[in-house]
Amino acid sequence: MELGIGIGWRPEIADEVEALAGIDWVEAVAENLCDGHLPDSLLRLRERGVRVVPHGVALGLGGADRPDPVRLASLAARAELLGTPLVTEHIAFVRAGGPLTASPRLEAGHLLPVPRTWDALDVLCENVRIAQDSLPVPLALENIAALITWPDEELTEGRFLAELVERTGVRLLIDVANLHTNHVNLGQDPAKALDELPVEAIAYVHVAGGVERNGVWHDTHAHPVTAPVLGVLAELRSRVDPPGVLLERDDAFPPAAELAGELDAIRATLRRAAPPAPAEGPRPAVRGEGPPPAAPVPAGTRDRTAVAQTALLSALVAGTPAPEGFDHRRLRVQGRALAAKRADVVAKVAPELPEILGDGYRAAFLAYAGGRPMSGGYRRDALDFAEHVLITGGPADPVARRRLTYWWQDRSGARPPRRATRLVRAARAALVGK
Repeated sequence: MELGIGIGWRPEIADEVEALAGIDWVEAVAENLCDGHLPDSLLRLRERGVRVVPHGVALGLGGADRPDPVRLASLAARAELLGTPLVTEHIAFVRAGGPLTASPRLEAGHLLPVPRTWDALDVLCENVRIAQDSLPVPLALENIAALITWPDEELTEGRFLAELVERTGVRLLIDVANLHTNHVNLGQDPAKALDELPVEAIAYVHVAGGVERNGVWHDTHAHPVTAPVLGVLAELRSRVDPPGVLLERDDAFPPAAELAGELDAIRATLRRAAPPAPAEGPRPAVRGEGPPPAAPVPAGTRDRTAVAQTALLSALVAGTPAPEGFDHRRLRVQGRALAAKRADVVAKVAPELPEILGDGYRAAFLAYAGGRPMSGGYRRDALDFAEHVLITGGPADPVARRRLTYWWQDRSGARPPRRATRLVRAARAALVGK
């Protein structure tokens, strides 16, 4: 399946993406698409013959729990709606806690690395098979960027991916920017990873920008693609001709001319790094004859994975002690990054909040996030944040307080507001008295 050169479709750059020359396909975040309805821009792209691939971010296939059937059904519905040749997700966990640990459910709000251990591999493989059986098209999984590494890992990244492919037949989405991130942050050699992983299983490749701060590389998707990332792309191209390569940009969107320039740099890198003849033979099918029959996950494996992941996530978002063996400084960096991402996403989901709170929004949100882990989605997080601000007496400006009260009332819906009932009554009384 040849995809060609693509770009990540985002609503903020929909017009620019439509106008770019030489775009063969686009990728859209699956969770940002509505059931049964596509944005007009994607409809126009499809009418032109541009493929649209849904890219999931919320399944958490590396988590201890089996995949949520509702999330799987939603991803399957988007695949059907788009008529896509495949869907993609990540090798990561995004939530922890719950019944397996008899503890509150915690949401990371971002992708966190799974330990490269045999236990984690067993759980991941079973979760992948469940997902494959639930989806109408093949699945490809992406390697993620990491700020932290698990202690006592038993496999390299390349070997871990190779075992995953061998056991499940899943395809790979290789993000060369993530390989570079892990090189800077964790000392992992991208060339070694590429040598160890089955490059023939690659469905396509991600290329994205980032920035280094205080010796830590942040995979921001909000900065230009750097020469070292293009160097990793060249390393990959010297080994295999990937069916597709896609430029990702999620924030701080540049003018269309700069996006076109980055795409040109990607094309030039692929041309220069191409090995000489002989030409490669036919590509393997997306799903071949299939992996060997799956063995059941050994008893206790999910429980052990759940305990370990819950301890890590709790340390990152709830301030509990760091699990033994982790780098405490890196955990603090990761924790701050998770809180910052929550603040950024809530600002996008509920843009009225930074408008109402002004320059105080970010500090107020980070103070709130420091003691209140996310247990639902970002929309629930926005409501809970607004409720917290009001309950604690903010904002100081009476006009802003009135606006925030009305905003919260309008969106809180049928959910019982608990303590907020008193808040609303008090706010109404105050408004009447003005």
